[in-house]
Amino acid sequence: MNKKLIIVESPSKSKTIASYVGNDVLVLSSKGHVRDLATSGIDGLGLDIENDFQPIYKIIPAKASLVKELIAKSKNRDVLIATDPDREGEAIGWHLAELLKLDPKANNRIVFREITKPAILEALNHPRPIDQHLVFSQEARRVLDRVIGFKLSKLLQNKIKSKSAGRVQSVALKLIVDLEKEIEAFIPETYYEIEACFHHMKADYMIPEKKRLSKEEADLIVSESQNPFYVKDIQTKESKRSPKPPFITSTLQQDAISNLYMSASRTMMVAQALYEGKEIDGELVGLITYMRTDSTRLAEPFIHEAQHYIESTYGKNYLGRYHVSNKDNAQDAHESVRPTSINRTPESIEQYLSRDEFRLYKRIYQRTIASLMAPAVFDMTKIKLESNGHLYQAEGSVEKFDGHTKAYSEEKNKDKHLPHLTIDQELNAKEVLSIEKVTKPKTRFSEATLIKEMETLGIGRPSTYAQIISTLKNRDYVEIVEKRFKPTDQGKLTSEQLDLFFSKIIDIEYTSKMEKVLDDIADGTQSGLHLVSNFYHSFVPMVEKAQKEMTKIGPKMTDEICPQCGKPLVIRTSKYGEFTACSGFPKCKYVKK
Repeated sequence: MNKKLIIVESPSKSKTIASYVGNDVLVLSSKGHVRDLATSGIDGLGLDIENDFQPIYKIIPAKASLVKELIAKSKNRDVLIATDPDREGEAIGWHLAELLKLDPKANNRIVFREITKPAILEALNHPRPIDQHLVFSQEARRVLDRVIGFKLSKLLQNKIKSKSAGRVQSVALKLIVDLEKEIEAFIPETYYEIEACFHHMKADYMIPEKKRLSKEEADLIVSESQNPFYVKDIQTKESKRSPKPPFITSTLQQDAISNLYMSASRTMMVAQALYEGKEIDGELVGLITYMRTDSTRLAEPFIHEAQHYIESTYGKNYLGRYHVSNKDNAQDAHESVRPTSINRTPESIEQYLSRDEFRLYKRIYQRTIASLMAPAVFDMTKIKLESNGHLYQAEGSVEKFDGHTKAYSEEKNKDKHLPHLTIDQELNAKEVLSIEKVTKPKTRFSEATLIKEMETLGIGRPSTYAQIISTLKNRDYVEIVEKRFKPTDQGKLTSEQLDLFFSKIIDIEYTSKMEKVLDDIADGTQSGLHLVSNFYHSFVPMVEKAQKEMTKIGPKMTDEICPQCGKPLVIRTSKYGEFTACSGFPKCKYVKK
């Protein structure tokens, strides 16, 4: 029987796994992708368009020596592909299998969603063939992104000096630009609210639904709201606040942005380190499950372990009912982002973690525990008061049982007590105030709210959000103003031109539907070739039309003269930024230093 070779994606992961499997098993890393689409063929797309859009793959130059090493060390060994448990990982595994000439039908793929010794040994006992449907889905996504990215980026660079465009990136930019247009078009409106102040409480005037009070209306109501006020109604009812589900990729990013002030990309980097393994008491162990997921599922063994912990730590009355609320597009059998062991409390391993690792791990740990705990219970009270036919309402809230908030809460619960009153009791207000208010425009997207919006609309996938946001920043399409995204002039121009010529594809509904089709390809219910072919033949005419009709923006003129030929100097843009050069290029190649 041959010795085994396990190939994973990252070196740190290979080190952790090697500590579990013994010296007779070699564990190596591919360091991510080893092949990608070539830049040959029509328009450098790396596709054989005449042959059913067959992708043309080339080994990534920087990985050539690594591939040679993997091929050499796979000789006389049984190879197991252990790349990440998602479409991207499946595709990387397929490329490795092709290069190593593995049997595509053989059981040479192992999958695990946490890097712990039991999980790795369990995976080794259940190898399977590479899932070709997942590979086809990733391949279709990569081809679509290449076609759109190459053709649109080249067009925009030539016409309006924009750096790039992308299938999802440009839709995210459109969201930001369209919101900015709403904000710019917003006209503020003044209105009034009324508040009656009593000795131990305040009551708000009950304005009819969808109505804003003018100053004249508010002044009249204030003048007529005379003492005494009468208690007309008192309602008290119990309200329960259920815990939030465990983290998925998008909610983890949103939480870390809002509460830890980490960017989406930083969050994923820290989570990757927690997943791949840290040395705890001399043992390398993965601390969280795979962090790219849109499933809120928890494994049964973990649930039982966590329920025992909750009962012994907080008491039996803190146990809640577990339920999964996955979205329709949640991928396969992934779990949520959770700790690999409930016994590794944040405090017990803090010394082994960096500051950001500890803070993120603590949020993941507490959120997971809380998701299995009982609802918090409150007594909610509403008191209605009346004066001369005008109704006012005071609201109070008192916590009866803290439930899941004992382990994890977004904010501290503050009781709001109301005085003990009876029906028809008379009250005298100290004063009745008319308060001027001004309507405000919508708030610009922050990283957290943009991710939430993209998730809600079904644009992109959790694993892509951080990269999309980084690209928008790096392309200078957005600037950060008070921690929120404001489109730059170049960002607006880019979005407007794409909207003018490519509105059918740089579109929220279209992009969302395409994600659904990619999911169907992964499930084996649709063809990737069919998707790519249909898209290509509808997209190319749009590009040709834009090449003819999109207005080309020339370089910006300056009032300086070229010292070599006497022509005006202009400001040009390259991928490195702006520079000043002669307008007589290419005859004159002067560039101002």
